[in-house]
Amino acid sequence: MEEAGVLQYMRLCLAQAVTHKPSPPCVPRDDHPRNIHNSQRAIQHSRIEFWQEVDSTHSIVPTGTNFPKMAPNQMDDVMMDDQAGKVELKRDVGLLSGIALIIGTMIGSGIFISPKGMLEGSGSVGLTLILWLLCGLLVTMGALVYAELGTMVPESGGEHAYLMFTFDRVRRRRLKAGVDAGAASDSGKGSLVRVPAFLYDWVALFIIRPTMFAIMALALGTYAVKPFYPDCDPPDMAVKLTTAVAMCVIAFINCLSVKAATYVQNITTFTKLLALVIISVGGIVMLAKGNTENFEDGVEGSTSEAGPVAIAFYNGLWAFDGWNSLNFITEELKDPTKNLPRAIMIGIPLTTLAYVLANIGYLAVMTKEEIMLSHAVAVTWGDRMLGVMSWLIPCFVVASTFGSSNGCLFASGRLTFSAGREGHFPKVLSFLRIGSNTPVPAVMFTLILSLCLIIPGDLSTLIDFFSFASWLFYGLTTASLLILRITEPKMHRPYKVPLPVPIIVLLASIYLVIAPIVQNPGMQFVYAVIFILAGLVLYVPFIYNGIHFKFVDTITIIIQKLLQLAPTGQ
Repeated sequence: MEEAGVLQYMRLCLAQAVTHKPSPPCVPRDDHPRNIHNSQRAIQHSRIEFWQEVDSTHSIVPTGTNFPKMAPNQMDDVMMDDQAGKVELKRDVGLLSGIALIIGTMIGSGIFISPKGMLEGSGSVGLTLILWLLCGLLVTMGALVYAELGTMVPESGGEHAYLMFTFDRVRRRRLKAGVDAGAASDSGKGSLVRVPAFLYDWVALFIIRPTMFAIMALALGTYAVKPFYPDCDPPDMAVKLTTAVAMCVIAFINCLSVKAATYVQNITTFTKLLALVIISVGGIVMLAKGNTENFEDGVEGSTSEAGPVAIAFYNGLWAFDGWNSLNFITEELKDPTKNLPRAIMIGIPLTTLAYVLANIGYLAVMTKEEIMLSHAVAVTWGDRMLGVMSWLIPCFVVASTFGSSNGCLFASGRLTFSAGREGHFPKVLSFLRIGSNTPVPAVMFTLILSLCLIIPGDLSTLIDFFSFASWLFYGLTTASLLILRITEPKMHRPYKVPLPVPIIVLLASIYLVIAPIVQNPGMQFVYAVIFILAGLVLYVPFIYNGIHFKFVDTITIIIQKLLQLAPTGQ
């Protein structure tokens, strides 16, 4: 068994002979222990020689080179081609895990808090339930648009991949010819075709994804600490420290392995669905007992103003955010042309149904005034319905926010990975750790930015930016589908959404971008536009003109050595 591992390791070494000095012959000719020992010493000598050469040339380490020693079973876990020496993302995510990722990322703290904002904006029980259904319908249509794009362009990265495919014709031809995304990443340099995708990467990597992760993690920290301070608000320091620890634990899980992250996602998804079932069943029991006063005049007090309805819609859509998470990990999804649409068609309607039933559960137990005065609707519901067992609800919320934070970071790491592979950000962000095939640098990048965001603690401005920028790029991505219907009418589409669907999603996106500005104009929207356009300041020198600093290669090599990383697709 040991000899087989040595032979396999040496084949990988010899396959990379073109990248560094030839190593002395070291293949054991028989199973004599002395020969095996000598072979291992020769391999170790080759490792040292290669790293010395890397240090002297400052070149980026190619895939499959001599990294620190691994056991044979660890090498078997690395998805390597013995001929090409490739390190790639594994397709470890099945249909069930895909559904769990969608549901688990969407169901976070929103459904346990957002009912308050929805009721305040709508003014009535009936309109609240209608808005929840409309939010679910809009998100479902948006997800179906992404399902068509995801089956056409089976790459990780979500909006990044679709915008690149739409606006970069050279890249599109290469991908249609069967060239993988890594090999096609040099297309479009020296032109402006990359601008839409780069601006999305710029905003998503620095604002949208870190803010989303920080918001979810702060909700986790707040609910985890609150039981220890029943009569007052918990100290900010305790909340932030708990949040930071939770974020680091989630990052560790995502760096450990894809299977570990999906296992956590599956367990927490089951837990949060159980919580919503308890709330729904409790409400149905109260309705059966005749507690129907909130539903007798369901539309009384409904607002007719567009502004408050838009704000209520925003609150509801926050509870659904994460609906596109599966599109970020397409390269790790088993049979994506079938499982991506299936997971979307199962996950989002199931979440919508759970949300509507949970709201009925709240309204059957609490009055409208109680809901609007409550800072955490689910906790108040638990105090009313569960008595001494009310502590279960905060535990469920903690598990729910842990799962949504895990799903958010899982997807965010793949977006950062794709942006690095494309050359929009340092290439090291697209490297994978040998043995686990996880994008460790990409995960750590999002973690560090999110930790910085929780230090001030006030994310209200960033939340406005988050919603504005998110729907701006949702609309742009939907427009890219309509563009591809014109430019690539004959391209194979495993799933094709009816044409009215992307048109409705595009119009809704425009409304959700413009309505808050008209209703409540503020400098935060000006700052958002300035930040988005500031990306052009970086695009021109580094992407368009291709300026590159040598010290970046030195830093890349240091990070590779510390984390045992290798690039993909070489």
